[in-house]
Amino acid sequence: MKKQELIHLHGLLAQVQNHYERETGDEVEHDEYETLGVKPTSIHKSKTDHKAAVSAIATGITSEMTADEKEPVSAAAD
Repeated sequence: MKKQELIHLHGLLAQVQNHYERETGDEVEHDEYETLGVKPTSIHKSKTDHKAAVSAIATGITSEMTADEKEPVSAAAD
């Protein structure tokens, strides 16, 4: 994946996090993400930095969504 694509994905995940927090009222735990200090607007940071940030924010979002899940979602279509 190119650096520009990682930055774009990083921005999209940040929007997903913001939307999730707004809709649920739950704050996503993102200590690892904050420690990295890489934001989607940090275009001067390296590709490796953005890759780590994407991984950290995605992990934070999925962990919060998994913990928030009340009942399993059926694998079958309606």
